Amino acid sequence: MRDYKKLDVWKKAHELNMLIKKDIAVKFPKEERFELTSQLTRAALSIPLNIVEGCGRFTDKDFAHFLDTALGSTNEIDYCCLCASELKYISEKEYLEVNQAINEVRAMLISFLKFLRAGGGKKP
Repeated sequence: MRDYKKLDVWKKAHELNMLIKKDIAVKFPKEERFELTSQLTRAALSIPLNIVEGCGRFTDKDFAHFLDTALGSTNEIDYCCLCASELKYISEKEYLEVNQAINEVRAMLISFLKFLRAGGGKKP
């Protein structure tokens, strides 16, 4: 079993979740509360939660399944933030900032998945 708090990918995913929760979603209009805001915040929370849940699994294959789900949520928030930008709920600067964070988390998840699938997570 892994300690999720020691994983750089979890730390970045947590930072992304906090950025979206504290700085992005709060700017959306009230009428979006049950649609775009809800979808975005649930997907953002899903990324670190899936990493945490995967850390509790005993095989790399099981862990990779949860990282795949986290990667899907990363793609989901990418699109939600694009929508928010085009709807002018967030500024271009805010969009670029959150998009950079999304891309960092995505790249880290992909790298970690490749590492696990290559057998790198196995103990000797």
